[in-house]
Amino acid sequence: MSFWDSSALVPALFAEASTAEIGRLFATDRGPSIWWATPVECHSAIVRRGRHGVLPANLVDAAFERLDMILEDAHSIAATEEVRERARRLLGVHPLRAADALQLAAALVWCEEQPAGKSFVCLDDRLRAAARREGFLLLPA
Repeated sequence: MSFWDSSALVPALFAEASTAEIGRLFATDRGPSIWWATPVECHSAIVRRGRHGVLPANLVDAAFERLDMILEDAHSIAATEEVRERARRLLGVHPLRAADALQLAAALVWCEEQPAGKSFVCLDDRLRAAARREGFLLLPA
């Protein structure tokens, strides 16, 4: 099991440069863990690409179907006071945006503050750097 950031799930929903690599990682994960708001972030990515004509309507629909399938097997870390407090700490020690701090805080709750050897799947460089400093194993490598 791995914790998946939205930036890594989006290429699993529709074709992007990193889709093949993310697909291989996803195929080996028997139940990804995600932050509570990740479905909204993924939904936003799909809608934005559809609105800007990057994805035709049939691929938008297929991406929503794929997202629903992923969410069926995903374990979601709830929006709790514990996540919020961890995110506040992370903002003080890493140059993160609020949403990224919440993602990383949820990952820390997921692994019970024991990130060594735990996989964090992410494509965002700033969030990857913070996750590395927190002790996570980053995927893709």
